[in-house]
Amino acid sequence: MNDTMKAACITGHGGNEVVSVGPRPRPRRGPGEVLVRLRAATLNRVDLYMRDSGAGITHRLPQIMGIDGAGTVEEVGEDEPLLRVGQAVLLHPGISCGRCEFCARGEGVLCPSVSYLGEHRDGTLAQYVSLPARNVFPMPQGFGFEEAAALGVNHLTAWRMLFTKARLQPWETVLVFGVGGGVSLAALQLAKWAGARAIVTSRDDAKLQRALALGADHAVNGEREDVAKAVLALTAGRGVDVVIENVGAAVWGAALRAVVRGGRIVTCGATSGDQPPADLRRIFIRQLQILGSTLGDLHEMGALLQACAGGAIRPVIDSTWALDDVHAALDRLASGAQFGKVAVRVD
Repeated sequence: MNDTMKAACITGHGGNEVVSVGPRPRPRRGPGEVLVRLRAATLNRVDLYMRDSGAGITHRLPQIMGIDGAGTVEEVGEDEPLLRVGQAVLLHPGISCGRCEFCARGEGVLCPSVSYLGEHRDGTLAQYVSLPARNVFPMPQGFGFEEAAALGVNHLTAWRMLFTKARLQPWETVLVFGVGGGVSLAALQLAKWAGARAIVTSRDDAKLQRALALGADHAVNGEREDVAKAVLALTAGRGVDVVIENVGAAVWGAALRAVVRGGRIVTCGATSGDQPPADLRRIFIRQLQILGSTLGDLHEMGALLQACAGGAIRPVIDSTWALDDVHAALDRLASGAQFGKVAVRVD
């Protein structure tokens, strides 16, 4: 067996000059683990964050990049009942201890020692990765590797936000900020799959038109329009039941004004800043619920994949790049011009 593999690593912190593609030690399969030959991964905002600074995330350099991924089973234990060599699979990127109080109640995403591929440990922009069998799921039939990889972060995150945290109902209305991004686009797809009404925002008219073509009921250009006023007009002054946002400070005020009394705001990011005015008076007088969310658990991944089996949910792939072109792929993500996922083939 070859002891090396090809991978994209960060060797320091800065720009693309710290990202190199070359040989790295090939992982060895540990007890209870599955060695996966990766075929595709997609980029996420955290990849840029790890490249730029990685501040607050315990990691060692050099580190292989990439959070999500899909490929085929290369090696698996003889006692593994669900997976076989050659099977097409996708990955859940959060490795939890399996024994703490949170893991015991099925909330591994809250495990104090959870480690994420591409953050705390080597990731998926590589030819191989080894991880516990419970983190490896059969791919939905008919999905390409790029599409399957995209489910492991963006769609899983949106699933938890909408259905576990917000408990979205089919008769409700959802406001999704920044619809060109991966989580936001996944939230639109899942909200419509669930039968809800969806209002989306973007500063790009072309993205809004594409979102409407994907089923959005209304689109608001956040650069030209006051989002809260537009949403209130679209809801006869009532406001939306659920807000899905990962932008942070730039949209927080609009989110608070656009949600109905007793409504839910679910946040999973803060790309424009994490210290917006809290507006506590509005929160308690209108009895708003502010819910934080990150990724999703193994049982939520199973539920998502069951939903995908019907074929109604397919991730949107913006562009696909070779592993050798990872700098260009990172630039595409950093530009904010993408609509859907920026994918990387690992061949």
